[in-house]
Amino acid sequence: MLVSVIRKNITFNPDPSRVIARFLFTEEQRAINTIRFVVDMNEDEASFALKQTLRDYSMRHRNISKIFEKHFNRIRHLLPLMNVLPDTIGYSKKILIGSYFTMEYSIESAAFFNPSMVEHPDQSEISPGAKRVIFSFRATGEGHISSIVFRTGIIDKNNKLTLEPIGNLLEEAEHIRRHTYNKSLFAHKLDEMEVHGIIPPALILDKLKEEFTYGELRKCIEDARKAVHLASDKEFLFNQIIWLASSHYELQFSLDTNISERVIFPVSANERNGIEDARFVKFVDDDNTIKYYATYTAYDGATILPKLLETEDFYHFKVMPLHGEIAKNKGMALFPRKVNGKYAMLCRIDGFNNYIAFSDNITVWREAQLLQQPKYPWELIQIGNCGSPIETKDGWLVITHGVGPMREYALGAALFDLENPEREIGRSKTPLLIPNSEEREGYVPNVVYSCGSIVHNDDLIIPYAMSDYASTYAYVNLNELLNELKGSK
Repeated sequence: MLVSVIRKNITFNPDPSRVIARFLFTEEQRAINTIRFVVDMNEDEASFALKQTLRDYSMRHRNISKIFEKHFNRIRHLLPLMNVLPDTIGYSKKILIGSYFTMEYSIESAAFFNPSMVEHPDQSEISPGAKRVIFSFRATGEGHISSIVFRTGIIDKNNKLTLEPIGNLLEEAEHIRRHTYNKSLFAHKLDEMEVHGIIPPALILDKLKEEFTYGELRKCIEDARKAVHLASDKEFLFNQIIWLASSHYELQFSLDTNISERVIFPVSANERNGIEDARFVKFVDDDNTIKYYATYTAYDGATILPKLLETEDFYHFKVMPLHGEIAKNKGMALFPRKVNGKYAMLCRIDGFNNYIAFSDNITVWREAQLLQQPKYPWELIQIGNCGSPIETKDGWLVITHGVGPMREYALGAALFDLENPEREIGRSKTPLLIPNSEEREGYVPNVVYSCGSIVHNDDLIIPYAMSDYASTYAYVNLNELLNELKGSK
């Protein structure tokens, strides 16, 4: 494109020192042996071992003893198997036992990439022409498990970014499951997942009210397990129902955490191999209330599940799966407001083309229509979005990604009508941004990729990842870009 793209010299690199304290799973007999060893220690031995552990790790985690206690409670169900009463174990030994079931996990040791960017809810105490922003990143550690992390900064009137202080005591949120399920929607999602067997899902669902809780569902499944002989296909059905139900949950972070210390780590079974490519957007509803949404992909190692994250303050998050026939692929991106009274979403349901969908319900997406197909050599393999559309005076601006020769990912742009976003106004014939010589090397070579940009003053700020390893940002004059797109027809 004949548009000047200005790369900035700031780089967000993966940092292996950023760790969280995770529960360490081990098989039952090995866990019992470990617990027995600690229980049989005399008090002086246990106290000495605990003091050593606390000395080494109390500065690396906020309230590490509380984490140890939580992890002890996750294995306390084994105590009756050992004929040990929990009340007979002193507090220090409980904490020490918990430490043996705890491990550090370096959340970004492998990569720190695929950023999105939104305006911060707090715009106080900044200079004229400046904007406080939140970056989200896909952080990837050992085993390629991905989580969502954040950074904040202030962009001044000249697009210079000053990062705000980064906290060192990383923390997962408290996991809260309070969701109430709608039976009809739940049954539809099971149908979409093609969950079939000798036992139909109705055997479980018919015993539930039209609105039911996770606990009520678990009890029905436990009753059904007792009532029928379990062939493998029946057990598979039960597991898939629980798999879907566990995808709804809430997260609450402590108020004394810095946003850079909050880690949205996989919680449910359908996320156990990662939370991928969150596309955050500031959403303004018809009544002018503001919420932040992020569409992301949950991955369990075999199956993907598109999901929606909702927050108002980045302390409390609600997580929901996206339902409907088109909620099956990666790369869904929500428009920042309703269009003609409906929610609107970009998606790539076939893995190759761009589609657009509309819905009355933000979590249910039934139909989509083709929006864009690969057209130019640099996007011949695949075209998709790089985040939510941006509303401008001339139309909806969408940053796209295209995949061309040598599986090179490049960024482009397209413009769509404000009232009828199915209509393309213009589209970049050549890439807006391609990997340069310094951006080609990384976890996945020859890739630049973004999950969401913003407009600041008269410029478009584009955060992007470099070869799935590290991240940076660039900017382009908005009017120059819009004029180029309007003239591209």
